[in-house]
Amino acid sequence: MLPPATTQYAGPMTRRRWIADTWTETSATLQGEQAGHLARVLRAQPGQVFDVVANGFLHRAEVLSASEGEVVFALKEQLEVEAALPVHLLLAVFKFDHMEWGIEKATELGAARISPVIARRTEKHLSQAAAKRVQRWRRIVREAAQQSRRSDVPLVDDPVALKTALEGVSAEKRLLLAETEQENSLRNELARETSRESQSVALAIGPEGGWTAEEMALFSQSGWRHVTLGPRILRAETATIAGLAVCAAMLQEP
Repeated sequence: MLPPATTQYAGPMTRRRWIADTWTETSATLQGEQAGHLARVLRAQPGQVFDVVANGFLHRAEVLSASEGEVVFALKEQLEVEAALPVHLLLAVFKFDHMEWGIEKATELGAARISPVIARRTEKHLSQAAAKRVQRWRRIVREAAQQSRRSDVPLVDDPVALKTALEGVSAEKRLLLAETEQENSLRNELARETSRESQSVALAIGPEGGWTAEEMALFSQSGWRHVTLGPRILRAETATIAGLAVCAAMLQEP
């Protein structure tokens, strides 16, 4: 089962938003569970209007037909949307229930990409099972993106070893949350950037027990700077939320 739906705030004029499974230039279709929920629970009828994301663009869309297997929309005008937070999250694999909660919240907070990392201190049974969880993680980010009214769905990579993950990072600023760092805060490091409009950030969060010395050396060799969230030792899922909240506050300042 996926984590239970959480209560969300929406203004009185907010339309429900859906992410299309298939689309053309003029229409979009929901299938499977999305279609079933819209048709059976919300009792969608032709003529009703919703917000629909199709091919990465947000549209006002009118229901053409609705059944539990398929809901078809006519795409109307394209709507303005906010860009995703330019953050690539490298997240060491840890206990799946906690990790999935962290992935859900990272999506709600706007992370653009999530790379699960098989760290040296990732428990063996989790390392072996991680590849089988990817589709579930991708389903979680899709549902969280829809619930939080995002117009995109974060990319979730296949889990790989740290060295391989680091080779796939292209962000301009690369920051490692490190328990050994006591002075250089994440906020201060982000504040060093004079032009934030084009700034992209990679943020790495370690497993239970932290990164090994060898892994820390790999980060340093790849140009990552060590940062801290403060004096307390945080669980990985807590650090994920706190780190992305700081990124959102700093990168989205006017």
